[in-house]
Amino acid sequence: MQLRNIIFVLFLAISMLGQAQNVELSPLSEISVITAGSGNELYSSFGHSALRVKDPTLGIDAVYNYGMFDFTTPNFYTKFTQGKLDYTLARQRYPYFLMGYKEEKRWVKEQKLDLTLSQRKALFQFLETNYLPENRDYKYDFFYNNCATKIWDVLKEVYGDDLVLDENYISKRYTHRQLIHQNVPTNSWSGFGIDLALGSVIDRTATPKEHMFLPSYIMKQMGKAQLGSKPIASAESNILNFDHVDNHPPFLLSPVFILGVLLIWILILTYLDFKSNVRRRWLDFLLLFATGFAGVVMIFLWFFTDHTATAGNLNILWAFPLNLIVAFIAVQKKGPNWVARYALFLLVLLVLTPVLWLFGFQVFSPVLILVWLALGVRYFFLFWSYQTPKLQR
Repeated sequence: MQLRNIIFVLFLAISMLGQAQNVELSPLSEISVITAGSGNELYSSFGHSALRVKDPTLGIDAVYNYGMFDFTTPNFYTKFTQGKLDYTLARQRYPYFLMGYKEEKRWVKEQKLDLTLSQRKALFQFLETNYLPENRDYKYDFFYNNCATKIWDVLKEVYGDDLVLDENYISKRYTHRQLIHQNVPTNSWSGFGIDLALGSVIDRTATPKEHMFLPSYIMKQMGKAQLGSKPIASAESNILNFDHVDNHPPFLLSPVFILGVLLIWILILTYLDFKSNVRRRWLDFLLLFATGFAGVVMIFLWFFTDHTATAGNLNILWAFPLNLIVAFIAVQKKGPNWVARYALFLLVLLVLTPVLWLFGFQVFSPVLILVWLALGVRYFFLFWSYQTPKLQR
């Protein structure tokens, strides 16, 4: 008899979960926007946004989280690289949602939405409908369709023109690249990699709405936006109170230090080559191969993926894709004489890159100055070596 009762209770619970979209909220219900602070990993560096629905009468305390993806998706890494990976809406119990942030020591803030019962019911029904298996997946875009932008888009979908964006919620507008570096330090491997991979399109000044791809800005907007004639949200309250995470790496492990050491090493080897009247062909091969490979990756991200932020990447001027082929020619003991002209061509591209930066075509990572100096010295030596017949190449 006891087993039959257990089975009945489980069946009833599953049935109620499956029919959650038919449940109507009670007058005691609340809906709020949850904002989480940055984490230590790259994927968590920008924080997180979600919606919380709480109804003590119905025993509901759930978080609707648009920031999930499925590692078991077929061809996961291929789709992720190509920008074709779907993200999904997850529904989680609030205590379990909060547990992860507590373990990672990340602050969490809550803004309760000032909604009538009918407005809460409409939003809840939208979320439940959106959570259906046939509706929950969406095409992710880092800047324009992510966990934070979804908060505003959902509210706008439900409340239409009654929800009014306050464009004065920020005192200064930034480019997308500047917004990224508010969360990811320039002198970090994550920041350096982002500056290499993303193109000139992210150096346009973002609109007030476009700032809201970052959870911190959706939180600011929620404090200013109007629903009808009144503010949509109350001031934020602290749920978990932790300090902001410091994402700066130790200096000895930072790009500036590592690439600075690499620059000094290349300068010393090139000076020794000059004094000894020889050329370390393996060094030229490594530099040409590495920059060529980087350029090929940039071309792939620009032209062969769905990523919108990788277009117009002028880093391919110094990371010239053809270097990948020329590396195998320059490593030969008696390479063709046109290698000298090619080295001169690379020097021209190298000089052109900071000029384009100066005139605002694209903002490059300041860390790259160390790379450009190393390449410039070596390319000039490569050119000079082909003009010196007695040099042992």
